Amino acid sequence: MSLFHTYREQPIFSTRAHVFQIDPATKRNWIPASKHAVTVSFFYDANRNVYRIISVGGTKAIINCTITPSMTFTKTSQKFGQWADSRANTVYGLGFATEQQLHQFSEKFKEVKDAARLAREKSQDKELANTALSIAAPQVSSVLLLVYHFSCLWFAYTLLCVSFSSICEMNLEAELFTLQDSNVKLVAALHEANANVEQWKKQLAAYQEETERLRDQVGPSSVDLLKDELTQSLEELESLLKAKDEVSPFAVQPLSNIFPLSASSTLQEMEMRNSDLERRIQNTEQNLSNSLEERDRMDNEIQRAIEILDIKIFDLNDLRQSLVKLIDK
Repeated sequence: MSLFHTYREQPIFSTRAHVFQIDPATKRNWIPASKHAVTVSFFYDANRNVYRIISVGGTKAIINCTITPSMTFTKTSQKFGQWADSRANTVYGLGFATEQQLHQFSEKFKEVKDAARLAREKSQDKELANTALSIAAPQVSSVLLLVYHFSCLWFAYTLLCVSFSSICEMNLEAELFTLQDSNVKLVAALHEANANVEQWKKQLAAYQEETERLRDQVGPSSVDLLKDELTQSLEELESLLKAKDEVSPFAVQPLSNIFPLSASSTLQEMEMRNSDLERRIQNTEQNLSNSLEERDRMDNEIQRAIEILDIKIFDLNDLRQSLVKLIDK
């Protein structure tokens, strides 16, 4: 006989999940029933008025469970849930890809369980009515009701024993599916970080080239040339100041007391020389000031390039530490 008959059973809800079954020997560990996610469906048998959960892996059924009102679907993690089937003497576990899929399956399980309860109540009412018509003694009906209630209590007791004995030990196994999903996300984040590292390496190379260019502009040859120019300017300034000091004593005395009238041409020549010396001193001072400003400007450019390089080196070191922490996790 086929697992389910298309002419009388129709799927009312389907999803995909990883299927597990509790280890029948230990009642503690999960055993994967499927290597990959498979389709898990709710079916309704209109002729028998029953609901079933069916999942097929390859050519065999890995879930064939009739829903009863006493069954309970329990969420044990964000993406994992389980329920016990006393008829099959096992506990089923489902691992979903998202929390939304787990929530949808849980809601459908509650809905189907309520429908199964209503179907059973109608069936029991019908059976009790038929029994009352066929049996004359009212005591027999009371015995049947007592037996029925006793069976329900025994079934509930069995379910509680199975669930209570295994739920505590199964939490770690159920979390395995969630950890695997988290591991996939961490691997993806690591790949993205590696791609960013290549881009940052290119940026660092560009900054290093820019730094080398600035160093070439203000390299040792440029610095030596600037020093030579400054030294020459200072020596020239000292010689001019010395020459000015030699002329100054004549400038502070009356010209008539220093030179006779016949030496006026010599006096004019010395005054012209004094003016020329003052002009040359001013030019030298201006050149010295310009040279010092140019040196300060170059020093500022070098310092700015060094600061940029230090920032990039710090960023790369911080990235390296973050990647090390990510890999250690």
